Order: sequence, then structure tokens, then C-alpha cells
Amino acid sequence: MKKIGFLSFGHWSNHPAYGTRTASDTLLQSIELAVAAEEIGIDGAYFRVHHFANQLASPFPLLAAIGAKTSEIEIGTGVIDMRYENPLYMVEDAGAADLISEGRLQLGISRGSPEQVIDGWRYFGYEPAEGESDADMGRRKAVEFLKQLKGKGFARPNPNPMFPNPPGLLRLEPHSEGLRERIWWGAASNATAIWAAENGMNLQSSTLKEHESNKPFHVQQAEQIRLYKETWKKAGHLHEPRVSVSRSIFALITDEDRRFFGQETGKVDKVGMIEPDKRAIFGRSYAAEPDQLIKELAEDEAIQEADTLLLTIPNTLGLDYNVHVLSAILEHVAPGLGWR
Repeated sequence: MKKIGFLSFGHWSNHPAYGTRTASDTLLQSIELAVAAEEIGIDGAYFRVHHFANQLASPFPLLAAIGAKTSEIEIGTGVIDMRYENPLYMVEDAGAADLISEGRLQLGISRGSPEQVIDGWRYFGYEPAEGESDADMGRRKAVEFLKQLKGKGFARPNPNPMFPNPPGLLRLEPHSEGLRERIWWGAASNATAIWAAENGMNLQSSTLKEHESNKPFHVQQAEQIRLYKETWKKAGHLHEPRVSVSRSIFALITDEDRRFFGQETGKVDKVGMIEPDKRAIFGRSYAAEPDQLIKELAEDEAIQEADTLLLTIPNTLGLDYNVHVLSAILEHVAPGLGWR
């Protein structure tokens, strides 16, 4: 049994071919898709976070709304860029969203990826400390976020408060017990996967990673996951970790499927520059008839290593088509791989 979720980047544009022409379209369809996904048996609804773009940016109102409209599906992010965040305010928002969903939040965070504007986090009022890089700042904020999620008091109370305080130092509220163990780190390298394990976070590995050898993407990603698991074991954490990988997978069943994604058949990994000084390898898309798709996916080592698979969806094609994409995987592909 493998958990299967979807990952939406939440694009919109005033384009005649788009089913999401406005931010409102994307937000409301995201809620509707999560509800429909739960009904067909999908395990998770995850959303990417990008700033300064026609994409989803403020995750917590969306996650809370989905939490209120559903009862079983996991809800999460993949990922929130911590360079833009106030960790303490984020603890409050995350706690509220998790309580509304009754403990179903699976929050993916990271140091972030290249964004739409140069050093966009500066516009949010954040600067790296002296001697710090922006990546260091993101990881520092992540550590503070994890610390405060534990719910320990740290703030000295006012001796003359408006309302009575409990004894001792005060913590952030609302506190959601257990959320600390449901935080994921989006790792693009082997080193950051190891860091995530040391800090007791679950691992999210996407459709790209730093190109750290000449091996195929799925092999490099599988090696990253194994390093993560080994480090977790050495660290002696008391709970079992979870690992997700993201993939673009399309079962070609209808003429519409073939028109949209038939050109993706036989695609291969690509290598490029994600930042001026970093080579990255981008994993291939999978698009084929179900029987062929099952054969190809069975050879993907990283999928075998992960307990959770996040299917990246073409959200701009609208609600009904995305429900079809997910249903096709559940019905025609997952059983043949032992995922269902």
C-alpha cells in the first residue's frame, strides 16, 4: 500500500484554453478538487507556494478551508519557502489549520527555490544575518519553527494582563499536539536530506535535484532517500519517518489524454542550471497506455523507496479533467504496481 496524493502548483492566467483564469478560480477549484479527490480515494492534497506569481502563495487559508470541507484526506504543502516566513506567526497559522482539519496537516517546508523576483524575501522585510546566506536564513527559520511547534512556554507573561494567564512562561497558541512530527523538508541535495533527517523532519523529494552524479534521476533520488533513512536511524528519533517523491504521470486512456500528453511518451531526464552555480537533473515525465506505464514505473527506484507518491497535476485544465487524471491512476495503474 502506497499513499497517493496530488500536488498542484495552482497556476492561473486569462487565457482562453485555461480552466483557471483568475486567482479565485484556482483557489475555489483547489478546494473542490480536494473534496473530489477524497471521494475517489486519493490520500493527500498538496499545494506548491510561490510568491510574486500567478500561482498559489498564501497556503493557510486554503488548507483551513479544505480541512473544513473534508474529513480524511491529508492536506499539505510542497513546499513553503521559509526565507519569506515569520516562524512564530507561522506556528499560529499552522496550528489553527491543523486543528480545523483535526490533525491532517502535512506541512512541507524548505529553504526555497529560485523565485520570480530577485531576493523576493527582502520585500517581505527579511535579511540574512551577518555571514549568512539566504539558504542559511531559511534553515535557521525552519529550526525556530520546529522548536516552537513543540509547544513549550518561552515568553514572560505580563504581570497585569487583560485576561488571566496560566502559570509559567507562555507558548504560542493555538497549539496542535503532534504537528511537529508532520513537518516535511523539501531537499534538493543529499546534504539537505541528511540535515532533514538529523532534525527529525519527513522528506519531500521533487521532480528535480542537484546533479550529484552521472546516474539517472530516479537512481540519484533513491540514493538520496537511502542516505536520509540511514541518518534517521542513527539519529535515534522515536517515530518512523515518511518520504514522498513527486512525479508527472499520465495514463493515456482517452483521445483527450493523448492530445494533451501523448507527446510526453518516451521522455528522458534533463540536466540544466537551476541557479547560476548549481546543475540540476530534472526527472522525466511518464505518459503511456496503462500497461506500459506500469512497466516503466516499476523500474523507478525512488518511487519504490518512498511511502508517498505525489502526482503533479495540470491544474489549468480544470476540475473535471484533473479528477479524471487522478482516477485513471487509481483505477488503471496503482493496482498493477501493488499500490492499491
